[in-house]
Amino acid sequence: MAPPTNRRSGNSRRAQYTTFFGYVAGLVGAGIGAGLLVISLADPTAFGALRGLGGDVTAPASRIATSGKQGSQNLLDGVRAYLAAGRQNAYLQRELKEAKVKLVEARALANENRRLKALLGVNDTDRKPVATARLVGSTSSSIRRFATLSAGSMQGVQIGMPVRSPLGLVGRVVETGRISARVLLITDPESVVPVRRARDDVAAFAQGRSDGMLQVRLINLGINPLKPGDTFVTSGSGGLYWPGTAVAVVTAITRDGAVARVLSDPAATDFVAVEPVWAPAPEEQTAPAQPTAAGSPPE
Repeated sequence: MAPPTNRRSGNSRRAQYTTFFGYVAGLVGAGIGAGLLVISLADPTAFGALRGLGGDVTAPASRIATSGKQGSQNLLDGVRAYLAAGRQNAYLQRELKEAKVKLVEARALANENRRLKALLGVNDTDRKPVATARLVGSTSSSIRRFATLSAGSMQGVQIGMPVRSPLGLVGRVVETGRISARVLLITDPESVVPVRRARDDVAAFAQGRSDGMLQVRLINLGINPLKPGDTFVTSGSGGLYWPGTAVAVVTAITRDGAVARVLSDPAATDFVAVEPVWAPAPEEQTAPAQPTAAGSPPE
């Protein structure tokens, strides 16, 4: 059976009104849309204000979305930077370790160069040394001051030979073995060295004090002419020590002389030279005057 041509919504007025207003709203909307289309085609800037209003309304939401996106990007960048910093830190740590090794090697090389230069300084004299060797040990717990030399009779070392470093006199040999020798340091109380002031030949004796210092006692008693800073060298009186070898510098004045600091500290001395005994010519052999109250003559 064919459907009826009458499409009325029945006898309900409410349904009829709903259908009618639906058609009216559709027609009005289509008309408004057509009008807006015609206006936008005729004047494209006519709806700029409306678009601006729409942008203002949606701007907060857009900022929130953009901030979230930027925050996520910053987080990813931070993670990547942290991982890169870890790799860079490990690389820098390896470089630092390598630099420390190179620094230690450079210091060792510098120390070796310094020792070699000291060895050259030991041999840089007008007289040829009997032997050049190291001081390999010294006493520290006793009032006596001895050191062990890494050269002995096989190298020509004999008892009585002076021992010096590039800075000055260290002591003299008192015992010898085949490959080692014992040195009495000038800081030992039993060591007495004839000395003179370098600038005017004021004669004196330098005796060890067991504390790394020397007691300088004048031969001619009277007015003490010594001053702090005066340098004393060996005088050569009585033989044994070659004249002109640096010994000590005055640090304090006493009634009959001065207290002096040793120029060649045995504790800081590495290479030393063993020299032949000084034997002055017969016309130069003059006995040193005996001090009346200021000390004893050298051994």
